[in-house]
Amino acid sequence: MEALRVYGNLSLLEMAPVLLAAAEIYPGRTVLEHGSVMSLWGESSDLASLGSAGNSHLATNSETQALRASARHPDMRFIFTLAECPYRIVARRSAGIATLADLRGKRIGTQRESSAEFFLERMLGTVGLAIGDVHLVHFMAHTTNPISRLPEALQAGEIDAVALWEPQVQRAKHLIAADAVELYDPALYTEKFSVCTKRGHLEDPAIRSEIVAFVRALQTATQRLKSDPERAQKLVAQTAGLDIEVVRNAWHCFDYPGKLAPDLLGVFQRQEPWLARVQHRTARSRDELATLIDDSIVREAAA
Repeated sequence: MEALRVYGNLSLLEMAPVLLAAAEIYPGRTVLEHGSVMSLWGESSDLASLGSAGNSHLATNSETQALRASARHPDMRFIFTLAECPYRIVARRSAGIATLADLRGKRIGTQRESSAEFFLERMLGTVGLAIGDVHLVHFMAHTTNPISRLPEALQAGEIDAVALWEPQVQRAKHLIAADAVELYDPALYTEKFSVCTKRGHLEDPAIRSEIVAFVRALQTATQRLKSDPERAQKLVAQTAGLDIEVVRNAWHCFDYPGKLAPDLLGVFQRQEPWLARVQHRTARSRDELATLIDDSIVREAAA
């Protein structure tokens, strides 16, 4: 095979093992592209932030977006967990926010129909609030209101709180400093940023062999970035166009497990009713969701 094509959101710290594996560990050639799991079928994402062209062998997304795509493509397979990260809400104390209940009626910057909105809805639910009880302000990369502007929007008072993924939440917290109120619950929501492929690739012996080799490289990369994170941090900063201090300051939020998360099916079950509502479809059963998970690649790579 000429090259293994890997697509993902190259602006995220979750991609650190992929960047390190591709640059220094995987023995074959890789082509890294910005995009989503939809690239597995040669399709571009319906999200402006993840638009892409071409076909991939492997693709990454938060488990929410990948699960969302799998409703259209049930031959998707989750094969590896790159990163786990509890999401956070950072709010302005000066906007009268000290607890989750204080978010009622407040303006919250997030990305709709994403893992961030799911997280926000779950958090609000713990104090009896619904999404309709707050004012969502939509941000998305590669639009006129990109998520990179969220920290400055919070600082300027355009919004009262931020509910999103890193590193923008860390940037927001840093900008408003002592005015920041931090709200989160890892048990309620922790992102499972995943590597996915499709059944057809796994059934092709040549492609499968390269996928196993790349997952083995991801396992090695994970061990390496834990013992010496500096190289991976520099790769992330360079690829994402971020200041290295932003990456270092947000690094503590992440765990890179180096395996397939054992609780993935339970995560799917919690998210599926919400996704079904968002996508105006019938929720899938536990057995249907279980078919999306394939641990055979991780087992072969470890062997």
